[in-house]
Amino acid sequence: MAQNPDGFQAGVDGARYVPVLNTLLAPSGTESELRDIVTRFKADEGALGRRWNVEYSPGRRARFREYYRGWQAALGTLDFDRLSQQGRIDYVLMNHTLRNALSLLDREERMWTESAPVLPFGSDIFALVDARRRMEKLEPQQAALTLVAIGKKVEDVSRAIVAGLQQADTSRTRSPAPRPEGEVAPLKVSKVVAHRSAELVNALKADLKSWYDFYAGYDPLFTWWARDPYRRADSLMTAYYRTIRERILGFRQGQPDPIIGDPIGRDAIIADLRDELIAYDPEDLVKIAEIEFAWSEAEMKKASRELGFGDNWKAALDKVKERYVAPGEQPELIRRLAAEAVEFIEARDLVTVPPLAKDIWRIEMMSPERQRVSPFFLGGEVIQVSYPTDGMTHEEKLMSMRGNSPHLSHATVHHELIPGHHLQGFMNSRYQAHRRAAFGTPFWTEGWALYWEMLLWDQGFNATPEDRVGALFWRMHRSARIIFSLGFHLGTMTPQQAIDYLVDRVGHERANAEAEVRRSFLGTYPPLYQLAYMMGGLQFRSLHQELVGSGRMTNKAFHDAILRGGAMPVEMVRAMLIEAPLTRDYQAQWLYRGPKGNVR
Repeated sequence: MAQNPDGFQAGVDGARYVPVLNTLLAPSGTESELRDIVTRFKADEGALGRRWNVEYSPGRRARFREYYRGWQAALGTLDFDRLSQQGRIDYVLMNHTLRNALSLLDREERMWTESAPVLPFGSDIFALVDARRRMEKLEPQQAALTLVAIGKKVEDVSRAIVAGLQQADTSRTRSPAPRPEGEVAPLKVSKVVAHRSAELVNALKADLKSWYDFYAGYDPLFTWWARDPYRRADSLMTAYYRTIRERILGFRQGQPDPIIGDPIGRDAIIADLRDELIAYDPEDLVKIAEIEFAWSEAEMKKASRELGFGDNWKAALDKVKERYVAPGEQPELIRRLAAEAVEFIEARDLVTVPPLAKDIWRIEMMSPERQRVSPFFLGGEVIQVSYPTDGMTHEEKLMSMRGNSPHLSHATVHHELIPGHHLQGFMNSRYQAHRRAAFGTPFWTEGWALYWEMLLWDQGFNATPEDRVGALFWRMHRSARIIFSLGFHLGTMTPQQAIDYLVDRVGHERANAEAEVRRSFLGTYPPLYQLAYMMGGLQFRSLHQELVGSGRMTNKAFHDAILRGGAMPVEMVRAMLIEAPLTRDYQAQWLYRGPKGNVR
């Protein structure tokens, strides 16, 4: 069979993509009785979300609380003891999903309460949008009065914000003077609340525009009454958004945005961990990360000595980073590294790789703007590549090439493609597919891809000291993610300290460290996401030792069973593979790194 230079077969018959159907026949007990129930839950949840789609709206929270509590009551009517192991797994996961959803609604309400003084016009916009969604008849003149009131509230709160800033400036030098009659009361806002509120101003502005556009032009009387009040309110909200960003947060045109973030605190971290079926506390996870970091650093020194740099592993890392490919050649490098990984795992019969999965992945290049928050690869069926464009500064180009050099990419390409995220996604959509949307978790998704970095290290995939330096850089990086992300949410580390930590302890390029921290705290990823890489990987590694290390399963059987079991917290993967007894109210209990308070 002819092969392309990248190692994949060319000119193949499409029939080779058709699986052996006998291997897909589901044995009795392998399908969950709750599959259709879970599918219905997610479909209905999505429908509700499209109907009540105004973020932070009290009406939305109320409707979803009713929904989740209703599902909790309905779930309680099922006869748990009559379910198969797969059914019990889905039951436990549904229970945790519902509890977590209600907890997040409570957290959202607390966050709104903190932001409400900065957004006094929010309730008016919620009311307008909710009335339209209920298809109530609109009174154009009354709507115009509401828009006037919104504009007035925006003006007043903007003046109060400015007065609060001026008062703070004055109080640094002298005692504050009495407030003249008729002046607004100064409003002081923390940067965290201001940052959250600025994003909400933008969201509310978009909600108001959507409401206005629904009527404008279609109802002539509405347009006659509401056009000018709407335009004024919209303009005032735009100015207010700038006031918050520039006066409180320090945003400047043409400069990188400050990294603010929104720390959730220890109690919320523990609640999220329990809902992910992680039995450890944050302090345990930091200790585990420190242990893993120390191991990586010791191994890094060994590789550094092989390269002639003694224990100065940062010098060895710098040397490895300098071996980057020329501009325009990164896609060819990715093709070669992807083929190398597939050949390696297939030669050792580590996991089943369907022919179609090998042949359908694609490459896209990331824009310079996207690279500011994603300085490395992003993966799946399409691997998105960070590498310099001609519009970047000289320093940006060099940092991007150094941070994505071949030896650093040696461990990240298979993380993103096969056997990592691409193979995951391929199998997720074909086996136990109901679990992906309902129970997917970064501890499974990112943990699996990171676990393969560990396993391939053990299997000798990183044969040269240069490749070992590249792989260890990423292992250290994942340990550091736990330390800086938990430090931020616990209030013991600022974003700037996190950047410095990545530069000083891990050896990141500063621009890449800034992008990594920005990505972590921007709000697009949940608080536990960054620690899930290493923790999920260690869970899979512990499970591998328990089942493959003991001889109870082969590597291939173990890995295929995980992929065919669907996405879910790793403790439930373990329950599936060892047939662990489950109860209706099952809670996290697997201590995969030793007892709490004394982890190893």
